[in-house]
Amino acid sequence: MTSLESIFWICASGVLYAYVGFPIVVWGVSRFYKNPVDLANSSPLPTEWPMVSLVIAAYKEEKVILPRLVNATLLDYPAEKLEILIGVDGSEDCTGDLVREFVDSRVRLIQYPVRRGKASVLNDTAPQARGEIIVFSDANTMTQPNSIKQLVRHFVDSQVGSVCGKLELIDPASGQNVDGIYWKYENFLKGCEGRINALLGVNGGIYALRKELYEPIPTNAIVDDFLIGMRVHLRGRRLIYDPTAVALEETPDTIGQEFQRRSRIGAGGFQSLQWLWPLLSPTYGWVSFAFWSHKIYRWMCPLLMVGALVTNIALASQPFYLTLLLCQLAFYLIAAVGLGWLTGNRMPRALRLPAMFVSMNAALLVGLWRSLRGIRGGTWKRTERTQPLEVVSK
Repeated sequence: MTSLESIFWICASGVLYAYVGFPIVVWGVSRFYKNPVDLANSSPLPTEWPMVSLVIAAYKEEKVILPRLVNATLLDYPAEKLEILIGVDGSEDCTGDLVREFVDSRVRLIQYPVRRGKASVLNDTAPQARGEIIVFSDANTMTQPNSIKQLVRHFVDSQVGSVCGKLELIDPASGQNVDGIYWKYENFLKGCEGRINALLGVNGGIYALRKELYEPIPTNAIVDDFLIGMRVHLRGRRLIYDPTAVALEETPDTIGQEFQRRSRIGAGGFQSLQWLWPLLSPTYGWVSFAFWSHKIYRWMCPLLMVGALVTNIALASQPFYLTLLLCQLAFYLIAAVGLGWLTGNRMPRALRLPAMFVSMNAALLVGLWRSLRGIRGGTWKRTERTQPLEVVSK
């Protein structure tokens, strides 16, 4: 085997392992793990509920903030044990005024006059929470009525530091659940990782944390939820996943907005390594294994894909590699057709997965470039909201 062939197979096998090999391995491990975590039934409902603070950081959310407040006040949790803190980042629209006028004693506005970014809002708002448990959410996320109880019940175990809920994606146009193959795939991985105490980060729209474990995050941090969740492992506490605690969130309205969101997450992922690198040590066991496999290899996939394509082109004089090259080009052509399919921002199912895969990796590549250029501030262009979601009790 020539050095060029070796490079091709290293790149191709790296991509294959990140998206196929690791899921198979982590699923197998979770099936035979000595003491697996029962995600849905590991903790009974406590006899006395603790004080909980629901913290929502908001920036220019006047379209959705009132329905979000109504949703929060209708949560099935003892009213005297729940407070709702809305940290408004800057005074650039009427978000703060709408919160101030909302009539419910549990709702408290914390208005910050100048926009500084979500990390700064969380750092300044979390210490003001009266609850021993902080539930973090977003202004455009709607939580199911029982979600807080489902999260909080696990804290009976003193070793539990944080609990991540399940986020379901909703099409803003139809209002229907559009959890595609990729999102179901990610939730599947969360479930497997959760069973072996190796959950990687949390869903920013719905997760709970012991207040004592909150420590200020860097003000330029982009993926605050990933950083906060992974720090729980650094503190030696358990980070678990409960899919029965459900929240709904709309998908970006256009492919361009989704690309922007993914490139932001990609940049934030690379950025987070400067704070989370100790977790890559084998001393962290399955957390380290999952971190390398699910995140590091995944983040490197755009470079591996480019490497596989370039070396495959160089090897195309050989019939076997020519066949592989034609398969690669066909896959990218299908993805390009899918990305160019404009029918109410939807595309046929056969085109959706290749288009999403290529788009996601292109966004990661852009995120890597932005990270290498340096990330100075914690603000980012937000995704425009459509109409607020309507949540019904399950």
